[in-house]
Amino acid sequence: MKRIYLDNAATTMLGGEVLQEMMPYFTSIYGNSSSLHSFGREAVKGVDNARDIIANYIGAKNSELFFTSGGTESNNWALRGVAYANIKKGKHIITSEIEHHSILDTCKQLEKEGFTVTYLPVDSTGLVSISDLLHEIKPTTTIVSIMAVNNEIGTIQNIKAISEIVKFYGAYFHVDAVQALGAFKLNVNDLGVDLMSISAHKIHGPKGVGALYIRENVKINKFMLGGEQEQNRRGGTVNVPAVVGFGKAVELNARDLDYKDKKLFELTSYFIKKIEYEIPDIKINGNQNQKALSIVSVTFDNIEGENLIMLLDLKGIAVSTGSACASGSLEKSHVLKAIGLTDEQIRGTIRFSFDINISKDDIDYVVRTLCEEVQKLRNASPLKNKKKVN
Repeated sequence: MKRIYLDNAATTMLGGEVLQEMMPYFTSIYGNSSSLHSFGREAVKGVDNARDIIANYIGAKNSELFFTSGGTESNNWALRGVAYANIKKGKHIITSEIEHHSILDTCKQLEKEGFTVTYLPVDSTGLVSISDLLHEIKPTTTIVSIMAVNNEIGTIQNIKAISEIVKFYGAYFHVDAVQALGAFKLNVNDLGVDLMSISAHKIHGPKGVGALYIRENVKINKFMLGGEQEQNRRGGTVNVPAVVGFGKAVELNARDLDYKDKKLFELTSYFIKKIEYEIPDIKINGNQNQKALSIVSVTFDNIEGENLIMLLDLKGIAVSTGSACASGSLEKSHVLKAIGLTDEQIRGTIRFSFDINISKDDIDYVVRTLCEEVQKLRNASPLKNKKKVN
């Protein structure tokens, strides 16, 4: 039986070259990077090299890049750190309705602590309205946080346009770029961002390591207490092997980005054309002119998405209903709700997220299997039968 992994938006396989780069830091170069002896100095060389690679890739100074445990910590730090450091300016925060839960849940907690949060709506393709932002932003706004690429539908926001508005009002602009890091070339100066969250495991790096870019003039509180690591901004022993792997993953991503874009465009275009031709009553979600190439969100009428996921899994195909961080929750996707899907449509939506190791033969197998399983589910669907009776 084939085994085909189409859940790369949740996480990617650790790259072979990345693992090879990390291995010495588990064995021979195992010192604490904060130690002054030779073992520590060897370890810190690996950390410094990774910091240089990543900072250079995003157009930042290496002194502006701080390693964290991942995107969730980076997002928490950006919001809470800026909110409390700038409380004299105001207590107003702006984000969107389709952010990752690490942003939304942090905002909800800040609301309990006395802050005011505005959640901008999006259109049917997932784009934030610039006019809505202009209407809501005010002098007391301290930070605006908008994700670059949505992790469920792949829509890419108009980051440059948003940044100009935020800058005009004297607020800080944070971008969750976790899903964007492998989607297109990021440059913090071109984008005009003040803070940016990134993570390794979306680009074939190790899990459990990420970074927060903080522009040097940003006023932000320390988030993790208990040590003077990361320029005394983030306490905790540095995960040296993971940081080294992160640096290598970014280096390889930069090297292969053009090839990857071309290959992903070919694969996802082929998939979309086949699925639209072979399976009736489906809808492709997101902004098709402004989206990450790897993510294809499909709504199937008259099926339950979770049932389809289980049937596909039995055939060796791994997909998801949306964000992996919410997969254990019975709550419906807030992203799909925000773009106007009905409850029935939300329940019938599947996210396919591709990598370049997938072949057209794999896609043929996936579409063929989808045709069979979707038809079975629709034939047994009480929703469809109810419509027939009516």
